[in-house]
Amino acid sequence: MSESSTARVSVHETHPSRVLAGPGARHRIPAEAERLGARRIVLVAAPSAAGAADELAQALGPRLAARFGRPAVHTPVAVTDEAMADVGRVRADCVVAVGGGSAVGLAKALSARTGMPQIAVPTTYAGSEVTPVLGETEHGVKTTRRDPAIAPGTVVYDPELTLTMPRELTLTSALNALAHAVEALWAPDATAVSDALATEAATGLLTALPVVLGDLGDLTGRARLQESAWLAGLCLAGTGMGLHHQLAHVLGGAYGLPHARLHALLLPHVMAFNLPAAPKAAARLGRITDGDPVAAVRRLAGAAGGPAGLGALGVPRDGLAGVAGQVAARPYPNPRPPEPAALLGLLEAAW
Repeated sequence: MSESSTARVSVHETHPSRVLAGPGARHRIPAEAERLGARRIVLVAAPSAAGAADELAQALGPRLAARFGRPAVHTPVAVTDEAMADVGRVRADCVVAVGGGSAVGLAKALSARTGMPQIAVPTTYAGSEVTPVLGETEHGVKTTRRDPAIAPGTVVYDPELTLTMPRELTLTSALNALAHAVEALWAPDATAVSDALATEAATGLLTALPVVLGDLGDLTGRARLQESAWLAGLCLAGTGMGLHHQLAHVLGGAYGLPHARLHALLLPHVMAFNLPAAPKAAARLGRITDGDPVAAVRRLAGAAGGPAGLGALGVPRDGLAGVAGQVAARPYPNPRPPEPAALLGLLEAAW
């Protein structure tokens, strides 16, 4: 076998989706429902997105068959079962999700069980609306799976829907998106496309976030954050997850932690752990931050009431060794081997 035939061959897949983006894009949702042939829509929305959901419910008119307002973080199977009862009762043929990752995750779970088309209308910067990934929690354990059919077929990005995000959620949600981009830069299956998407996403997030934190009503900055989160979500869709996401899944599933705050808290610690073993990612992020990327992200993570530590989120210190052991036993691909002692040090620092 020749040397060229044994060299690494990159593989890039693009998942089909239709994206509507821009101020006022939400007003196109009834037309999208018509395009999909939807007649009996179930609308999933968390209480935090009730205003946007009320407006959409009125716009959908008789197409709206049911509303489910209790999506939960980490998509518990028990909550999905509750929503499935409503889906069956009204014979729903389409699901529309309005809100953050919890609403989008529940809609994915409903679609995965029924084959219904989805319209995702994110109001945070979660990015899960463009990924073929579904994470579900049962008995304190979060498991994830990938399937192209899981990704919503239509995504509507309207930056006007993000204007009511409070300061802390703006910060933590944007850092959640940044984690998707950063992890894509050191992913073993990174490609030229994912590198370009991740670099642009990180640039936009790190540039626009300080601006928006200074003026939460800056629509131009909000639009830049939303567009960058979209690109970061595409990174997550196209590359495998590593240590950062694995830690978030294990901790989040075991302790029911808020997803965005957990990502924001972990990110600078995982970057400090991995970047010495990921020179390409370190160089790109160094150019974006014009210096030390770990310090830049740490400053942001500590701004505007960011999470103080895992202990403040309710993680018991005596549980850290178990988390480290669980991650080390079945590690995700990662540039630095996640050995138990080193992982425990990372978690202690984050605690």
